[in-house]
Amino acid sequence: MKYIIKIACIAFGLTLMSCGDSFLDKVNPTQLTAGTYYQNQAQVQSAVNGIYSQLQDLTSIQWINTEYISDNTSLHFNVGDRGQGPSLEAIEYFQINSGTSNITNWYNQLYRGLTNINIVLSKLEGATMDNALKLDFEGQCKFMRAYYYFQLVQCFGDVIIVKEPIGTPAEAYNFKRSPVADVYTLIESDLKTAITSLPDRASIAVNQKGRISKGAALALLGKVYLTKKQYAEAVTTLKQISGYSLMPKYADVFDPQQKNNVESVFEVQYQANTDIGEWSGFIYNFYPRESYGAVIKFTNANGGGWNIPTRDIIAAYEAGDLRKAVSLAEGYNNNSGVWTPIPFITKFYHAHTVVNRPGDNWPILRYADVLLMLAEASNEATGPADGYAYVNPIRVRAGLAPLAGLDKASFRTAVLKERRIELAFENHRWYDLKRTMSPTELATFLNAHGAFEKSNPTTNRGGIPFSAGDYVFEAYEALFPIPASEILVNKDLTQNPGYK
Repeated sequence: MKYIIKIACIAFGLTLMSCGDSFLDKVNPTQLTAGTYYQNQAQVQSAVNGIYSQLQDLTSIQWINTEYISDNTSLHFNVGDRGQGPSLEAIEYFQINSGTSNITNWYNQLYRGLTNINIVLSKLEGATMDNALKLDFEGQCKFMRAYYYFQLVQCFGDVIIVKEPIGTPAEAYNFKRSPVADVYTLIESDLKTAITSLPDRASIAVNQKGRISKGAALALLGKVYLTKKQYAEAVTTLKQISGYSLMPKYADVFDPQQKNNVESVFEVQYQANTDIGEWSGFIYNFYPRESYGAVIKFTNANGGGWNIPTRDIIAAYEAGDLRKAVSLAEGYNNNSGVWTPIPFITKFYHAHTVVNRPGDNWPILRYADVLLMLAEASNEATGPADGYAYVNPIRVRAGLAPLAGLDKASFRTAVLKERRIELAFENHRWYDLKRTMSPTELATFLNAHGAFEKSNPTTNRGGIPFSAGDYVFEAYEALFPIPASEILVNKDLTQNPGYK
């Protein structure tokens, strides 16, 4: 049995029950409640497994807000079906507002995850188990809480901080947004706790592969420091990571037969060919529409046509870059043998025996990312001299010449491009752009991308023109809006500037 499995964890279905004086109000002693669960190691382990499983739900929509909104991906425009226009296309074309459903779903998904994390953390002290195990579970949960809040603060800025379970619905309406600085204080505190209590990769049992390690916590803290432009701290933190290396071949990183490999720092776990909700369906979202089995090798199997590589990223690959053929295809031969120029992501497509049931894991942190963060942070701290040792092994693996002789600004540009190509379609691009540009610079950059995409659409639009507001990005959109539905029920919530 895999270590992490998506389960209908009974702990997450528990309702808060109270005891009154009435006989009818008394709790049935045989019924599991929040008070009677989380009593021992097995129950806590089940609850923590459930927390891991929520990452599958998060990953299933994360690409919308990290790749799709950037210059990396676009959509396979479908002339006959405009049903996704108000949601997915609103993000692709920078037409976001406080009612955009995919932004609301993202915000709610993150807070749903935090709810379950906080419940487990609140119950650990009372559970009967060895103290070292409690610290281990605490470290795993606090890593997860830090990861969720890191997503929130990068997307929304000031956000609500919740560190304890909410007992009644009324309590949920009394929270206010906390400043970005306070959110980062919580993130750093949680990660430092995780670092001290989690095992090294080498100490993790084979049957627990895929769980969070000390290396994952160090990598995430290093990314936090890099995002905050605390470059010296980022270098010091990232240099502590040990026990990882690059896989010999880029394709090996994503091979389902080599899951949780030596380059994997942390990845979301999936199982293929099952009926228990464990499969990963990325290709069925990302692949071309109306391909009828020519791309996904099952009769009449189609993709959703979303998250299609743009002309821009296709052109960004250097000649001879071995990563290109692993990461994307520029089109396919249809069932009649006719070339169809609809690009699609190939990085997450591997053979599976049951339709709609692939099992590719999704990488959240890998060692190539760590090396590129070290290259970037060391360049910003002291110049490019030390950075070559981090970035060049990645380029050599890709079949490219090592970098050399760059000044600080040129090295910065080269590393950002290297991150775009090496980590393509892995949900890093939006955060990289936001980290390395001011909101005004980001607006200029994305408007230039939009102008190019409007004049050279990645996929044929069948004669349907763009609207005047498509691909028009304003600086305030560097932060997403707080969902209108949240402000409606909580009068104390404020909206980000620029949104109504």
